[in-house]
Amino acid sequence: MLKVIPKQSFVHISRHLVRSYSMEQKLVVNGQTINYVRQGNGDHPVLCFPGALGTIWSDFKPQIEKLDKNKFTVIAWDPPGYGHSRPNDRQFKIDFYEKDAEMAHEFMKVLNVGKYSVLGWSDGGIAGMIMAAKYKESIRKLVIWGANSYVLPEELKSYEKIRDISKWSDKMKKPLIELYTEPGLQKMWGDWCDALQAIYKQNNGDICKELIKEINCPTFILHGNKDPMVAEEHPAYLEKHIKGSKLHRFPDGKHNIHLRYADEFNDLVTKFLVN
Repeated sequence: MLKVIPKQSFVHISRHLVRSYSMEQKLVVNGQTINYVRQGNGDHPVLCFPGALGTIWSDFKPQIEKLDKNKFTVIAWDPPGYGHSRPNDRQFKIDFYEKDAEMAHEFMKVLNVGKYSVLGWSDGGIAGMIMAAKYKESIRKLVIWGANSYVLPEELKSYEKIRDISKWSDKMKKPLIELYTEPGLQKMWGDWCDALQAIYKQNNGDICKELIKEINCPTFILHGNKDPMVAEEHPAYLEKHIKGSKLHRFPDGKHNIHLRYADEFNDLVTKFLVN
């Protein structure tokens, strides 16, 4: 039976999309267009840093909408080459994590935000760790999940198994294809896989393994125990080598704990940031 969706539902959906995208702003940082959202009036600025291929809305919608705007000023961005931070096209050279960290730092300077915390998911968590190590004067607190400071051979094998985006679920790839086109998405993801292979071959898998020892800001590591993208040893390694860090595990969580358990995640992060 054909399910009829009431007209008012379409109106609600379209209004929601218009409202979301109308919140976006653009500026140019070192010649690169940066798309971002800034919400709230709290005295604690928080930068939301997406994962690989991710965007403001695909990666941080529950945080933008639900974090307390009286406590925080939530700033979410599309990293260079992702989402609507184009042109230019995304580049995946061997130092792309360092370049992302540098650009994020410059972006926040252009916004005139002197000291802030970082919420980094996956690749955004890696870049966040680099930021905390290199720009100590700017980073107030660091929250990371789904992140690793080095790459393992078994992780490379898992990436290769999903290099072909035709193997992805429609739910996973449809919004990305709408952004990047199917050939564009395939190229971007293939370039990402190639970059991780290069990091393993040229750097013995070291992304920021030694650098994280320089982090001295309060750090909160969250981890889904069933994360298929991050080997089990990573959260323990991060907790051991980032001074004063603490680790919280979601027993049934996978890679997207901030989306799947948004309310619990937001509560934990809020308590960490305000205390």
